[in-house]
Amino acid sequence: MSTLQEDLKQLAEQLKVERDALHLQAHLLKLDLLDEWQKSEKKWEQLNQKLQRAGAEGVASGQEIGAAVKLLGEELKSAYQRINRQLKG
Repeated sequence: MSTLQEDLKQLAEQLKVERDALHLQAHLLKLDLLDEWQKSEKKWEQLNQKLQRAGAEGVASGQEIGAAVKLLGEELKSAYQRINRQLKG
């Protein structure tokens, strides 16, 4: 086999290894993003439930619920930022 053919074969093998590694990383990133999304969806549901409860219970317990909603909202905001960074990353 000529040197050019050997070089091209070696290049193709190296590219295949790199391609396979990138494919695996992309798959794992997808799984991580899916997990993060599912966790944030649960927090979104909790946030909506607490907001509904705060509206139904009125001002008396609204301050307690308000603090919990604010904390949950901050957690959700952070989760969305992490997802966004990973998508852009």
